[in-house]
Amino acid sequence: MANTKSAKKAHRSSITKNSINTARKNRIRSFAKKVDLAIKEADETKAREAFKALEPELMRGVSKNIFKLNAASRKLQRLSASIRKLKAVKN
Repeated sequence: MANTKSAKKAHRSSITKNSINTARKNRIRSFAKKVDLAIKEADETKAREAFKALEPELMRGVSKNIFKLNAASRKLQRLSASIRKLKAVKN
């Protein structure tokens, strides 16, 4: 355990940051899950709306150093491709 006053404060700070980051991750996962469910239901409009809500949340996670930029971009690209496939299947 921490011995100095500054180390104790750093430990408290890390616990707080950990809980905040966990909540942010869960929120982003919830948004991604909504997109996945809409894709599985083959509802293109619902999927696009959910995707538009996911994108800024995911990029906010990148700016808060929760996710790396390439990982977030890869996730968005794959979901976007899945939504485009829905449109192709409809036509």
